[in-house]
Amino acid sequence: MSFEQFGLDSRILKAVKDSGFQQPTDIQNQAIPLALAGKDLMASAQTGTGKTAAFVLPSLQRLLQPATKRGAGPRVLVLTPTRELALQISDAVAQFGRFCRLTTGNLVGGMSYPPQNRMLGKPLDLLVATPGRLLDHMSQGRVNFSRLEVLILDEADRMLDMGFIQPVKTIAAAAPAARQTLLFSATLEGRVLKIAKALMKSPERVQLATNSDRHAMITQRIYEADDAGHKRKLLAHHLGQDELTQALVFIATKRGAQRMAKVLDAQGHATAALHGDMSQSARRRTVERMRRGKIRVLVATDVAARGLDIRSISHVINFDLPMVAEDYIHRIGRTGRVQASGTAISLVAPDDRSKLSQIERLTGRRLERGVIVGLEPNVHTPGNGRRPTHKSTSGPKPGSRSGAHKVKKAMSGPKNRNGNPGRKGGPRGRPSAGRLDANMNARPILG
Repeated sequence: MSFEQFGLDSRILKAVKDSGFQQPTDIQNQAIPLALAGKDLMASAQTGTGKTAAFVLPSLQRLLQPATKRGAGPRVLVLTPTRELALQISDAVAQFGRFCRLTTGNLVGGMSYPPQNRMLGKPLDLLVATPGRLLDHMSQGRVNFSRLEVLILDEADRMLDMGFIQPVKTIAAAAPAARQTLLFSATLEGRVLKIAKALMKSPERVQLATNSDRHAMITQRIYEADDAGHKRKLLAHHLGQDELTQALVFIATKRGAQRMAKVLDAQGHATAALHGDMSQSARRRTVERMRRGKIRVLVATDVAARGLDIRSISHVINFDLPMVAEDYIHRIGRTGRVQASGTAISLVAPDDRSKLSQIERLTGRRLERGVIVGLEPNVHTPGNGRRPTHKSTSGPKPGSRSGAHKVKKAMSGPKNRNGNPGRKGGPRGRPSAGRLDANMNARPILG
């Protein structure tokens, strides 16, 4: 199969070909014909499968036809939850519409209002917007939806999670009733399904993956840790492995991400932080440096869990597990892009056990346990009652299976008051959590 099968304009096909893409993905094969036929559509597929192009390409095709109404305002509106996603979509529109001479723009927070005001006063083919900033302009009477033909909701589940359900309803209510509506989401369940049915007319449904069979190309493994200091030693081990080309390390707080990035960078890792307190321009520069290979380790909060498309990321490391189990799916989807293999590592301390249980219930699988010789935990997360079965001296190998290895006995040393082998460096034989281990540096799809 090829993109020619969709009957797209030659200018769009040329842009697709020049971008190096030859065959559509599964979501594109199913969604593009339905979108081109003018049907309402709700679609679900895992991250990294080309969902963006699945709505950008048919939108560009529609925009090459003359508008049915004159005036200002957009003909196609794409709503997306974050600035990062909005800018990624705008980049895709520019890439695939480079030969089409269309007028496009984005409306996001963190940008100056006057240029946005001027943009909204002119005829506009395609507008990418975040709900909050769009509502700001709507409240001032600056948005004209009289020409709107297509409304696209991207990452609909995330918009609902972020509290945008009422803004989305308000924006949809202001759009013409005769519009076409396309909804793309990681899941089509619960509130997402409810709002889809409320905003759409007899929609077609495309659902390619469930929580239990996503990310088949990603090796997922957890490593148990006694505490934060133990986690840092496990992180140091994984960052020292040769098979790790670029890593995205998730941490819970903005301040924690900034601190860890500074320490790792000082220890010889080319590292940067990415979090919500950074300006939009600073975040874009950081992502571009990562994409160009200038950064090997990106320490980020959940601001990077969606919309970050860097195909050279070989490892995602959850130093902190997410508060919401669904975010685990989006985090690990930053590796294994375009059906490439990837590795997702989660470091699990006793306080993380409930979060791990929620993730395993959501994914429908018990994640493989791993252990590093010399960094074995003193405590183990609940499961089937067995000790970890994957032993490694040089780090996990993608795709390897766990065997019936016995866990190596702890080396002789001081005992804690429970009679268990202790660890040097902290109170009661535990490693100090004050800073990273001093030996941490031992040992780039369509849409």
